[in-house]
Amino acid sequence: MSIATNEYSKNYKGKRVKKTTWHKVVLWRGFADVVEKYCKKGKEIAVEGKLVNRRYKDKEGKTRYITEVVANDIMLLGSK
Repeated sequence: MSIATNEYSKNYKGKRVKKTTWHKVVLWRGFADVVEKYCKKGKEIAVEGKLVNRRYKDKEGKTRYITEVVANDIMLLGSK
């Protein structure tokens, strides 16, 4: 799955700016079932895991690099 994190700062004019970063998350051990059942777009979750860097060849044979979060725990946040 993919999750987004938002970071807020002010630019040189003092205007509030939001930067959104997308992260690939790999879920194992039934976490995928929980996320599929209880999480919808926009739902806040906490993910604990490790960063894994890997490379692969795309359809054209070009080497691509990716960083993923391999989750070992997730927590559903917010109200029901």
